[in-house]
Amino acid sequence: AGFFVVSAGKHVRKYAEKWKAEGDFLKSHAIQSLALETAEGFAERLHQLMRDDQDISDPIDMTMKDRFAAKYTGQRFSFGYPACPNLEDQEKLFRLLKPEDVGIQLTEGCMMDPEASVSAMVFAHPQARYFNVER
Repeated sequence: AGFFVVSAGKHVRKYAEKWKAEGDFLKSHAIQSLALETAEGFAERLHQLMRDDQDISDPIDMTMKDRFAAKYTGQRFSFGYPACPNLEDQEKLFRLLKPEDVGIQLTEGCMMDPEASVSAMVFAHPQARYFNVER
């Protein structure tokens, strides 16, 4: 198992709010979208590096469609999604990794700030799969 927190940076909200206040809604939305996709890209790349490190590299013939469908060995789970619905569990991950040291904070509602951040638990086991947890 491995754990990580990544972020696209802390000034995204400042620029998005500035451009929104100036009426430049497209630019405001674009920077937020780009930051979120960048953070997800960082997370996916880090997960790929972790798989490589565990000698469960992606097959050479794996397509991007297969990657997007998570058809690789091992899985990446994040809090707030169906397999790990309790956002409060972020607090445990934050105690372990201390991402505050690089400027990533938890809000009172256990959301990450900056918003363009991704945290995850990675399990390398070949039988690791996504599933839903009923509350």
